[in-house]
Amino acid sequence: MNQRIKDIADAATRLFLRQGYAKTQISHIAKAVGVSVGTIYLDFAGKKEIMHFILKCTIAPSFVEHEFERPITDDLFVGLENEIITAFEKSGEAFASPLQGNLEDYDFESLISDAFDILAQYAAGCLFIEKNQYEFKNLAQHYMAYRKQFLNTMMRYIQAFIDRGTVRPMEQLELSTTLIIEILSWWAMDIRYTSFETKEIPMDLAKQICMDNIVSAYKR
Repeated sequence: MNQRIKDIADAATRLFLRQGYAKTQISHIAKAVGVSVGTIYLDFAGKKEIMHFILKCTIAPSFVEHEFERPITDDLFVGLENEIITAFEKSGEAFASPLQGNLEDYDFESLISDAFDILAQYAAGCLFIEKNQYEFKNLAQHYMAYRKQFLNTMMRYIQAFIDRGTVRPMEQLELSTTLIIEILSWWAMDIRYTSFETKEIPMDLAKQICMDNIVSAYKR
């Protein structure tokens, strides 16, 4: 049943992010789910397939609802790395698209909201790459470029809002923008998976907290 696949993926996600992919064994995942090691192998051919399943669901959330022939093998994930890289590129382009106009219909609140949504959507995949960058060097290289692009896009937006007079001036634009992104990242990503004390806070509540505090701190 798909619920068990979801449970395995959820448990593996937390283990991969907290103790690392290399240090996580199938037995650790089985214990976290509350099933036997043999049961895990009924659903997945191995740990690599579980990892690929998690990354696939990050860029295609509806993938988990498919009917799978079991055990799930890596045949399902041919070309996945290129799919992830393409997803980064498309996400960056979509996020920056309002900059192509005059921004009359886009404001600081929309920026913070959109940035949060992007980080929340790709949370598991992004954190996985961050925490396992030495095992997945090619993905990490592309992810680093995406992070830099995301920062630069945020800076361009904020500078435009400062010029418009709707956001207060910042003496250190890059550092202040980095701070905003880090706040959003913690509430959209880390609090669920990697903080010292993880919390199952609904994403709409986490987003509202970010909106209330960031907007009030920077909007004129």
